[in-house]
Amino acid sequence: MLEIALYQPDIPQNTATILRLGACLGVTVNIIEPTGFIWSDKALRRAGMDYLDHARIVRHASWDKFFAGSEAKRLVLATTAADTDYRDFRFSGDDIIIFGRESAGVPDAVRGSVKHHIAIAMQAGMRSLNIAMSCAMVTGEALRQLR
Repeated sequence: MLEIALYQPDIPQNTATILRLGACLGVTVNIIEPTGFIWSDKALRRAGMDYLDHARIVRHASWDKFFAGSEAKRLVLATTAADTDYRDFRFSGDDIIIFGRESAGVPDAVRGSVKHHIAIAMQAGMRSLNIAMSCAMVTGEALRQLR
């Protein structure tokens, strides 16, 4: 089943919004730690509301632990540095779509260990979309393809 992974997320409101998305769409959300905030119900509850109680959350202590446990899955990195438009990518039911830190994306070592890279095409001069928006767009397209 399709999954989302957040690499060391920085902003609790974005994380909570993505957890709410996962709960509503039935998609597991992997959190690759450390987070840039103290993980607590209070930090997440405002944006996630009561949806957090329904979210499937898997926390991983590090990238290495996440990577070692994802051997049976296909990893897909959403990044502004990719050449493949997410709408042209053929998603699979065993994909984990990875989103990087709001402040810095993912380090080169992580980027290099993931075979598939996708991007959302944007207007020239624009850096990036909000991570929760990007996650909703890409996850929505993946689920559309897999329906």
